[in-house]
Amino acid sequence: MKTEHSIKLKPKQTFPLTIKRLGINGEGVGYFKKQVVFVPGALPGEEVVVEATKIHPKYAEAKLKKIRIKSPHRVKPLCPVYEQCGGCQLQHLAYNQQLKEKRDIIVQALERHTNLKLDTLDIRETIGMDDPWGYRNKSSFQVAEKNGKLLAGLYGLNSHQLINIDQCAVQHSQTNEATATVKQILQDLRIPIYNEKTRKGVVRTIVTRVGVQTGELQVVLITSQKQLPKKELILEEIHKRLPNVKSIVQNINGEKTSLIFGEETFKLAGEDFIQETLGDLQFELSARTFFQLNPTQTLKLYHEVKKAAGLTGTEKVVDAYCGVGTIGLWLADQAAEVRGMDVIPESIEDAKKNAKRHRFTNTKYVPGKAEEVLPKWVKKGWKPDVVVVDPPRTGLDSQLIQTILQVQPEKLIYVSCNPSTLAKDIQSLSSKFNVNYIQPVDMFPQTAHVECVSQIVKKEAGTD
Repeated sequence: MKTEHSIKLKPKQTFPLTIKRLGINGEGVGYFKKQVVFVPGALPGEEVVVEATKIHPKYAEAKLKKIRIKSPHRVKPLCPVYEQCGGCQLQHLAYNQQLKEKRDIIVQALERHTNLKLDTLDIRETIGMDDPWGYRNKSSFQVAEKNGKLLAGLYGLNSHQLINIDQCAVQHSQTNEATATVKQILQDLRIPIYNEKTRKGVVRTIVTRVGVQTGELQVVLITSQKQLPKKELILEEIHKRLPNVKSIVQNINGEKTSLIFGEETFKLAGEDFIQETLGDLQFELSARTFFQLNPTQTLKLYHEVKKAAGLTGTEKVVDAYCGVGTIGLWLADQAAEVRGMDVIPESIEDAKKNAKRHRFTNTKYVPGKAEEVLPKWVKKGWKPDVVVVDPPRTGLDSQLIQTILQVQPEKLIYVSCNPSTLAKDIQSLSSKFNVNYIQPVDMFPQTAHVECVSQIVKKEAGTD
């Protein structure tokens, strides 16, 4: 029997490896004497030489030293700081092949976490983008000062070193421009920049968001305290240099935390929100509101949700984790009633406003956890026919899974951003539900993330 002690690898050991597939984080996966080895930067089909960096009981991590046989799909990354940044994981892989590997990541997750017969399951080809660059509508760049120069960017891969990013290849050009301009303003006005070690200074993060269809810009300054030095001058310069800015907001986060936003948010100038359009719907986006980061692909994703829901006009629909109501409102014209819930009260207020603006009278939005709100509705005799879930990466709350198993809607439309938690949740639901099909959608080109829409239906009585 294989034990933990039978692992032969040692740290710093150099050895050859054939890469078999991509892992869920975009790293190459190979096997050394039956031991799984993860190698960032290596691609399926490549024969490489690697150096072991960390040995764990069930797997090892290694770094790429040399490529002996190169993948035909390997390409030169577009971004100059790609290897240090860690924000993207797949810029070195041709885009068409990224789409194939992302489908395979879903297949692997289902193999690992379910007992489904995968040869009979309809897992469709990944829906990609025509132009897989410059798609992100929101940027959150930490700021720091080094040798008198202001840096803004992301923390490096597995480190706490800030990588300065002047132009991010996957960010929308307007967010790139806005971030660079605000950074320059802070530098010009010598605004004190927050230092994590000393916990002195004021500005921590620059967040910029663009309404891709409207061209409206929002700038959020995240500060360690309420008092912002030279506030009027900052606002004056932002308006002068960025005429498209419709909303300037301050958020206060004085905590020692990796979370970007604090609890207190208030408007400095302009509106509280910017407008964005998706198809025929318009949305108001306030600073802390969750909204899909890739509007072009969001249209494709929501089209797939609508197709999977297959509404006829008579159904009661629950939009769990509803955010500002995007998915529910997308379905509202074909549903008898849509009810949504979310834990962020501001999102619920935005969802109500969005429903009112579009003159939907068949919607209801309440703050709270889906697993707590839904049973109350059912107890009062309101049972959904279709439940749509779009949970965070952690997947569905176990209590919500139990609620869904008890309520047994005809259809569950599961929008997932994490194949592992999707697979585990599918297995938990498998006593009462079958998976009809899974449609992957590439929401984040150049990264290992893959989103998908699963049509999950209630089993007929007497089937298993």
